[in-house]
Amino acid sequence: MSHDHDSHGGSEGSMKGRILWLSVGVAIFLLVGFALPTPDSVVHIVEKYGFAQKMISWHIAHNIHDAAHKTMVVLGIIPMAVIFFATEAIPIGLTGILMPVLAYFLHLLPMKSIGKSFAGDAPMFLLGVLAMGVAVVDVGLHKRLAAWLLGWTKGFYLPVFVLCISMAVVGSFISAHAMCAFMTPVMMAVYYGSVAANSKGGRVTHEPALAKFLLFALCFALNVGGVGSPAAGGRNVIMMGFWSEYKVPMDFFTWMTYGLPIVPLLGFLVAVYMIFVFGRQIKTKDLTPGLAAIKDETRKMGKMSYAEYVTFGMLLLILALWIFGGEEMGLGGPALLALLIPVIFRTTEWRKILAGISWDAWFMYCGALTLGALLKESGAAMWLAQTFLEALSSVGMSKGFGLWVGMSGLSGLMTNFMSDAGTTALLGPIAIPMGLMTQVHGEPWAVGLAVAFATSFAHFLIVGTPNNAIVYGLGVYPDTGERVIHPVDFLKYGFVLWVICMLVVWVVGFMLIYNIVGFPDGILETATKAMQAGNVAK
Repeated sequence: MSHDHDSHGGSEGSMKGRILWLSVGVAIFLLVGFALPTPDSVVHIVEKYGFAQKMISWHIAHNIHDAAHKTMVVLGIIPMAVIFFATEAIPIGLTGILMPVLAYFLHLLPMKSIGKSFAGDAPMFLLGVLAMGVAVVDVGLHKRLAAWLLGWTKGFYLPVFVLCISMAVVGSFISAHAMCAFMTPVMMAVYYGSVAANSKGGRVTHEPALAKFLLFALCFALNVGGVGSPAAGGRNVIMMGFWSEYKVPMDFFTWMTYGLPIVPLLGFLVAVYMIFVFGRQIKTKDLTPGLAAIKDETRKMGKMSYAEYVTFGMLLLILALWIFGGEEMGLGGPALLALLIPVIFRTTEWRKILAGISWDAWFMYCGALTLGALLKESGAAMWLAQTFLEALSSVGMSKGFGLWVGMSGLSGLMTNFMSDAGTTALLGPIAIPMGLMTQVHGEPWAVGLAVAFATSFAHFLIVGTPNNAIVYGLGVYPDTGERVIHPVDFLKYGFVLWVICMLVVWVVGFMLIYNIVGFPDGILETATKAMQAGNVAK
């Protein structure tokens, strides 16, 4: 009876907490969006950069002041969405749906644009990746992956350090999101084997701390790998495109000389940080039983089955299409094969795929894309960036190391709210001219790398990167199907790591690598001439 009473009390307390956060989020939205007067700086931004004219042409605003009001509404949505995503005041999938609902009813974007932001290439990509994880687990391929990658390790610390460093490096060259989908079931298999070996009485006693530790170690290690090479993500390629517009292109290998040396260090620090945070809470500090159990199960499975060959072939095909398919194919098209191939080749049932996909995570991510579109198209993101830059200038951080720290800090913050590519696309055209106007040697490469590097650190909001959504969606206890991670956990464990990663980039990247590797002579002069001549694409 006492257990029932405690559960009821906990549920009642949770409900009160949700109502409180729901009220706080709505109150902030109404205050910022409708009660506060529109600052002159917002009116100036929407008029100067053409946001007002664009909204008027879309027939969602009548004049400049009406357009500025729309921008204020978007600025009010941001804190409300963050509160809802972090606290689950309403289910996170419902929070995701709330973004296009508000965009529709408040006329914040044209209807066609809202639909595109909620069902473009990125949502299709995440849908396919989530289905991929279901297919891999269903045929048991994740156990073979665990045996191949971690089967040779023993104990607790060695597997963790191998995992974090190797995933960070791998995430520099191939899709970190794909690796996250492959490896999340692997981590849960290692976890389950380890706790099952230490459980007594034939009943598995779960350790949430260990499960979270393994999932977050995987997720954060893959996140930080994004600084290593242009192949790590579209935001790096976008920045390289900006440099080309200023007649100072950077090649693949040169990027690696600046970024790749930081990656193993970041992977190592992810492992150290996770051990420090979770070490005292974890009782099962030996992953050997889990790894051994998976190896035994793999041996019992015998040779790879037809279903495993098909699934493995599907993974290789999708990965190859991501690498060589080009912009025409995108990421979503190849990923959707994970919905078709298992059903057509009869390796996984269609109903099982539908049941296994975390629709909550998918709707959440789609809503985050709509929020990103609102930030970009309304001028809210531009206003936030300009306000931040004015603050930098007021404290003497307008050039050199100060500018790099400030712009990377802004980029790192914004990438937790917007896509990494969207953040780079927004800040790149602002940062590069700022760098050139300082006439500091190394510009515009130095400030461009600062902006791009920081977009890899979307650690503290679940909407920050598909990796976060994938570990949230696929990270479930194998026996109960209960979710391991809650959205607030990202803020709880990711924010301090975000600060650590930023400090590493500032110290190791800006103070050491920038000085040791150096920058080519002439890039500042060449880019400055291109800017002055007006040769930069508008």
